Amino acid sequence: MRPEILFPLFTPATALPGVGPRIAKTIERLAGDRVVDLVWHLPSGIIDRRFAPKVADAPTGVIATITLRVERHQPPPNPRLPYKVRCADETGRLVLVFFHAHADYLRRALPEGETVVVSGRVEHFGREIQMSHPDHIGTVEELSRLQAVEPVYPLTAGLTPKTLAKAVTGALAETPDLDEWNEPAFLARQGWPGWRAALQQAHQPQSESDLDPLSPARARLAYDELLANQLGLALMRRSMRRLPGRKIRGDGRLRRRVLEALPFQLTESQKTSAKEIAADMASDGRMLRLVQGDVGSGKTVVAVLSMLAAVEAGCQAALMAPTELLARQHLATVAPLANEAGIPIALLTGREKGAARRAVLEGLADGQIPLVVGTHALFQEGVEFRDLALAVIDEQHRFGVHQRLTLAAKGRGVDVLVMTATPIPRTLMLTSYGDMDVSRLLEKPAGRRPVDTRVLPSARLDDVVAAVRRSLDDKAKVYWVCPLVEESESLDVAAAEDRHAELAATLGADRVGLVHGRMKGADKDAAMRRFAEGPPSVLVATTVIEVGVDVPDATVMVIEHAERFGLAQLHQLRGRIGRGDKPSTCLLLYQPPLGDTGRARLNILRETDDGFRIAEEDLRLRGAGELLGTRQSGLPEFRVADLAVHGELLAAARDDAMLVLERDAELTTPRGQALRTLLYLFERDAAVRLLRAG
Repeated sequence: MRPEILFPLFTPATALPGVGPRIAKTIERLAGDRVVDLVWHLPSGIIDRRFAPKVADAPTGVIATITLRVERHQPPPNPRLPYKVRCADETGRLVLVFFHAHADYLRRALPEGETVVVSGRVEHFGREIQMSHPDHIGTVEELSRLQAVEPVYPLTAGLTPKTLAKAVTGALAETPDLDEWNEPAFLARQGWPGWRAALQQAHQPQSESDLDPLSPARARLAYDELLANQLGLALMRRSMRRLPGRKIRGDGRLRRRVLEALPFQLTESQKTSAKEIAADMASDGRMLRLVQGDVGSGKTVVAVLSMLAAVEAGCQAALMAPTELLARQHLATVAPLANEAGIPIALLTGREKGAARRAVLEGLADGQIPLVVGTHALFQEGVEFRDLALAVIDEQHRFGVHQRLTLAAKGRGVDVLVMTATPIPRTLMLTSYGDMDVSRLLEKPAGRRPVDTRVLPSARLDDVVAAVRRSLDDKAKVYWVCPLVEESESLDVAAAEDRHAELAATLGADRVGLVHGRMKGADKDAAMRRFAEGPPSVLVATTVIEVGVDVPDATVMVIEHAERFGLAQLHQLRGRIGRGDKPSTCLLLYQPPLGDTGRARLNILRETDDGFRIAEEDLRLRGAGELLGTRQSGLPEFRVADLAVHGELLAAARDDAMLVLERDAELTTPRGQALRTLLYLFERDAAVRLLRAG
């Protein structure tokens, strides 16, 4: 149960003054629909209203707060003209200008003959000094309140700065004083304020330096969020480790057969990873290991060796892929190796029906089928294993932490091995996979040829189409990637459907296929399969091909609007070609002018094909929020922490979390109780449920 002291933060935003249902909808679109979401919505800028010159000394273009005497109102003869209020001080005259004015409101706010304070941007027109639509109008008594530094918050359509600022102020008033969860000595060493003081300071910046993510207030809040993340993952990890495991130790006979049949030697990374996995499986505890390797680094072979170790021990193993197409592709890779070992293998996806499906289910239940490849259909109700010892999951970031925990239910002490082809930066590894051990495949298998990557402006599209035509004459297959499915009015982006129509008209309708994310799964798979078997020889696609089909004949990749893609995503797409023995080319088309970040991104891609270096650069250039499209994946979304900036804080938070659990395993000490509150504050409720009551 969430502690009562946090209840006010988790109430709907409509509980705040001035936030009705309509305003709440716009706030929800921007930040979220609860009070706590506004608390984490930090300012992105400031307006300094402390400059208070006399009229004659007010330079043009500056924000100034000026005390004036209202001389007279000057309503326009025509409603399309501005309403003017003429004011002055002892040094000169200033005209307040209002378009679409409400005269009665202005007469109340600016009574003739009274002294008022206005704050806004000063402009000089000819010999006249003006201020259009002052941001604030107040009395002399309000001068000190108006003459302040004002936070500027990120906004959305339909929300005014004033309304949002009022809502945030209301949210901050609801923040309770919480017991300190950080060590006092650590706080003092960092020079950080307490939690509530840090929030107030972050929302009331007094200078540009206060907006820096490493300023004391913001660094403190980021650390709190990272500590909640690391403590939550450490509890998850411990919970998995506590579940009874079992020793799975094969005799090596099946693995030897497969290794002898392979037409290549394993790389050093593959050998090391296979040893680490075998040691995990042979230990008492549960295995929870991630194998991370670039496209084509040989993860599947490592997975097969691990699955055979389970079969040698008389158990079963399952490999789960995120799509049916990938499951079938894995089967095509794994089946010949299983045949070399003399082991039956089956496929189970949503498409298997009737007698064929029943035969697979019976074979899994009675143990006649020791190896199975499939989609998440493997873990649905009605699928029973005689003795599942190892679950291998491909493309981990499509599955979250909680799915990892549910897999264990299909067997007794099931070991879990996860494979991802997305190189993930070290800091992101800690925040997303802190509950797992990690093996990295660093080398490319022998025989893989580097891809020739070129960067071209979109004006050279006709040259690219001509080059594609020449490649088709040489029997090549070509991927052509577009960023959106339909033409978007707001973004000048080449749409896949339009490009497909144009290329079909130029190259021949039978030579050009189309696949995009809005197609049904079966239609997508069919389009990919047709491309793999050919014709067509050109596949126009959105990024759905980023993870998927292995087409060794594909040697050309064209990516339009490459500047709109993330580095890791461009690298993943490029990994679809260069899988055979022919030279391959990747053409990155960009729309000028290129910004500094866009240019840096495309240059890195041209310089290297090291996925791990590319991932680190992507994090540096874009920040974690955009990386890997975290909003669509199982990766955590941080509200305050920025992994591109707070990497060192993350390492400290990880060490702190480990130390806490060593000293206070169930978080029952005063600091432990405060840390339980922290976990609830950052919505790591599932982690708290793994603790004994205290």
